[in-house]
Amino acid sequence: MSQQTKKGHFPWKHLIGFLISIALTLVAFATALWTDWSSSTIFIIILIFALIQAALQLVMFMHMTEGEDGGLISGNTLFGFFIAVVIIVGTYWLMTSGHMHMGM
Repeated sequence: MSQQTKKGHFPWKHLIGFLISIALTLVAFATALWTDWSSSTIFIIILIFALIQAALQLVMFMHMTEGEDGGLISGNTLFGFFIAVVIIVGTYWLMTSGHMHMGM
């Protein structure tokens, strides 16, 4: 348990991060459902909201802001970014390969 919750303080930073994360998800969802923009425009907007949300989660929930020496925790951040890229690119590759080979 963190020192903040032991003292009885409410974790406002986490609540605010959670609410912003929900708002970003709802805006992306509404953009996909209720706009008549082109699919590429919708994709770019959703991608931007996803990147903002990923940065928010890294800073607010995973506490990847500063190390003990005052610098960014770059090793953990780069590793997390690498894993995210592998998952995204791998998923895209699997979906397009399945589509091409199965004739869907």
